Amino acid sequence: MASTDLSRIAGNIGALNALYALQNVNAQLATAQTRLSTGKRINSAEDDPAGFQFASKFQVRSEGLQVAMDLIGDAKNMLSVAEGGQRKINDLLIKIRNKSLEAASDTVGTAERAAVATQIAAFSSQMDDIVTQTTWNGNKLLDGTFTAKLIRTGVDSGDTLTFGISTDHKGATLVSTVPTGTSTAAEWGTFADGIKTDLETVGTAVAGVGSNMARLTAQEGNLQVQHANTEASYNRIMNANMALEQVNATKFAILQQTSTAMLAQANSGPQYVLSLFR
Repeated sequence: MASTDLSRIAGNIGALNALYALQNVNAQLATAQTRLSTGKRINSAEDDPAGFQFASKFQVRSEGLQVAMDLIGDAKNMLSVAEGGQRKINDLLIKIRNKSLEAASDTVGTAERAAVATQIAAFSSQMDDIVTQTTWNGNKLLDGTFTAKLIRTGVDSGDTLTFGISTDHKGATLVSTVPTGTSTAAEWGTFADGIKTDLETVGTAVAGVGSNMARLTAQEGNLQVQHANTEASYNRIMNANMALEQVNATKFAILQQTSTAMLAQANSGPQYVLSLFR
């Protein structure tokens, strides 16, 4: 900073020094006040160019992670719909097997077996209704066509999960030709064994859905950790330390007052030269 020479009144260097100091203090006070009012440390790329670039990347990733978590939530809801339909079909198959076991005994007659066949046909039709009604965004989940579906599980290009439900859960597929009232106990026993196999098929499909849901839940937890850490990094770079900025604002407010006082004193300094003319 240039030294002051009060004998040269054409250039008031002391006042200029005080003015520039005041302008600097005003700028720093304005910065502290802006950070306090917005809560952000970087309000313009000028404040910290490199930090602004880093924070922008963290923001992009953070928002992408949030989108990925939303997509995983949607996928879990879809699988929950599929599982609900599968479990209802599984319950109907159990009822069909129980009824067929009743008919697989000569303790019942032709009329009773005919009633069982009618009830099994009704259960089979209900299974078809469940398959028709178990949909997601217009796609049937349980008719064997919902295969190789891609779900995004992260923000990078390879963060995907492909899964599907290949088992056809329709009654006409799972429940083979139903014996009649005139069928023998042995024929009803063979039919019951077939239903047992169908139960195993549906159980495997339900387990597949459950495994994918468990995988999505694990990935969701991983994304939550990533999101929290990314937000922490963004926060440290982009957002203001309010306590520190309050300290700075108080300091610069005091310096503003002292700088103003010194500017006034520096402006009065050249008046001493007038004493040489008295």
